[in-house]
Amino acid sequence: MINLLKKGILTGIGIGLMTKEKVQEFAKKTAEEAKLTKEESRKLVDDLLKKSEEAKQQIEEKIDKQVKKSIDKLGVATKEDLEKIQKKLDKLQSSLSKKTNTK
Repeated sequence: MINLLKKGILTGIGIGLMTKEKVQEFAKKTAEEAKLTKEESRKLVDDLLKKSEEAKQQIEEKIDKQVKKSIDKLGVATKEDLEKIQKKLDKLQSSLSKKTNTK
């Protein structure tokens, strides 16, 4: 019964978008309604919190991938690109300064 309940919760409410407090509150209410034991209730809360964290990480990874893909499509320079250019400029400037000072 608990597995069925967890599956329904996870698919029905987007657990990854819930805060820890909301997950705990929801699990407590659900456990009371399902008349679960304290141990079953604690396990439900733990499982939901774990699933919530996993879902948040998956959502974040997907967003990061999509943003990177969009940046690549647009041809926008990234922070790393700009840092590389700055290093090259610094190197050229240093080289140029050395040549100017030796003349």
